[in-house]
Amino acid sequence: MAVDYAALRAVAAVVRTGSFERAAASLNVTPSAVSQRIRHLEERLGAVLIERGTPCTATDKGLALCRHMDRVGMLEKDLMEHLPELSGAEGAGQVTLNVATNADSLGTWFLEAIASFTRATDYLVNVAIDDEDHTADWLRRGRVLAAVTSLERPVQGCRVTPLGALRYQATASPDFVARYFPDGLTKEAFQRAPALTFDQKDRLQNVWAREVFGQDMSFPTHWLPSTQSFLEGSLAGMGWALNPVQLARRHLERGDLVELAPGQMLERHLFWQINRLAADQLHELSRLILTVARRELSSQA
Repeated sequence: MAVDYAALRAVAAVVRTGSFERAAASLNVTPSAVSQRIRHLEERLGAVLIERGTPCTATDKGLALCRHMDRVGMLEKDLMEHLPELSGAEGAGQVTLNVATNADSLGTWFLEAIASFTRATDYLVNVAIDDEDHTADWLRRGRVLAAVTSLERPVQGCRVTPLGALRYQATASPDFVARYFPDGLTKEAFQRAPALTFDQKDRLQNVWAREVFGQDMSFPTHWLPSTQSFLEGSLAGMGWALNPVQLARRHLERGDLVELAPGQMLERHLFWQINRLAADQLHELSRLILTVARRELSSQA
């Protein structure tokens, strides 16, 4: 059975843009043409590929087709470099790479690496954000070609390389410490002092507290799904937070922040996992990721 690449491009475009209209604009065809191509392919396969909604999303089978089209796009890009006469063909153009990382890496070192990659190539990037314990799931489901993850064991079909450890310090404003910890970091005071937590997947505060007190601890928390908001919330006296050392350093030196337990840092070891079928073509991306990470993260040795 021949592969209908026009239909596959339509599926990938809808998933990438989130709508049939924007997909049509990116492919220079009508929304009706996109809809017909996808409907015919779904009928041919006997499966739904796109969950219609706002935005439109891919089913598992749709994701498998998108993963294939990511690789096809990279192959086409290589072909156009050798045969530029084909550049006017449908589907030719810039390729969007789907990658995943945790918010704290994006807020400290990852953006520098990905920006360097986009300056050196004509790739576009689509960066997904999730907890480092969960970004590997994006690889397993085929939603991304590469990810920063806490998983040391290779995801099936991927290569894994250690990056280093992202280090955190539990920090708060001097006023916050004076208010909640006038007698120091006691268990009783800690259980009354509000923390800042990224989302329900974020367990870093709990891990740090267990290391400090030797047991699981309960504490109130505010929810702030932003690395920058963690820092600003700490400075504003909203709560204590585990801030990456790269972001907290200057404020600790100026006295805007203080450590709750001086010297008690938490380390999260990170790894770069990339789909084996794309690894060679994305060698420059991996090189830049490793270069920046090994400069900015602590050694895992």
